[in-house]
Amino acid sequence: MTTAEADRELKEKHRALWASGDYPAVAADLISELGPVLVRACGVRPGDRVLDVAAGSGNAAIAAAAAGGIVTASDLTPEMFGPGRAIAAERGVELEWVEADAEALPFADNSFDIVMSCVGAMFAPRHQAVADELVRVVRPGGTIGMINWTPQGFIGRLFATMKPYAPPPPPGASPPPLWGDEDHVGQLFGDRVAALRTQRQTVVMDHCADPAEFREYWKSNYGPTIATYRFNADQPERIEALDSDFLALLTDWNRETIPGRTAYDAEYLLVTAVKR
Repeated sequence: MTTAEADRELKEKHRALWASGDYPAVAADLISELGPVLVRACGVRPGDRVLDVAAGSGNAAIAAAAAGGIVTASDLTPEMFGPGRAIAAERGVELEWVEADAEALPFADNSFDIVMSCVGAMFAPRHQAVADELVRVVRPGGTIGMINWTPQGFIGRLFATMKPYAPPPPPGASPPPLWGDEDHVGQLFGDRVAALRTQRQTVVMDHCADPAEFREYWKSNYGPTIATYRFNADQPERIEALDSDFLALLTDWNRETIPGRTAYDAEYLLVTAVKR
């Protein structure tokens, strides 16, 4: 298999992973506030040319359009676009939807005033390639903005819990939560950006009544969790162990003390920078 063929196969697997389950529901149920947070941090104004990379169903892209931006929402998984278009129509905004790989964006150099990604581009396997593309397509003086899950936070620990059971990562891949490490982000962008700012913040996930229900929510709706369970489908003892480890994580991280309610503080890194 050639390198190009291997890359196409990898991208197809990633597309299938994120098309499984119901990521638009996850975005709406758990992290709907993050898109507007990123848009405010990027300072989107009417007339700004905005690119949302790995936009999913448009959590940030739709908020940018509502702020008056001329928005392109791009994602490797176009199955997300149908729900995104429906949400945009409900909110009375228009934007362009483009199938695109975060590691090889189909846009010219210096095309956008703002390039952003809300817990999306961090999941592309080759972090440096993604950083290079984000810098390439934004104009000099333009803004790059990202929200990325941190390694130490709830979602980072969720991935750490699944890791022993998950399919092996492709060669050269970096763990997604590394994008939530300040030093890693600084190394990726290097001296090509100025005014690099990072801030750790949290979003509260309080969607389910108890940890067991929340575990089933992830198993039904979130592509990486679905893929991990499928990888172990013919090994009941590993499924049982994964279920146990997953429930222990959700029990330990639940800060709600009232029966019938849960609350999880999910830490993320808010990143903004200006292209030199």
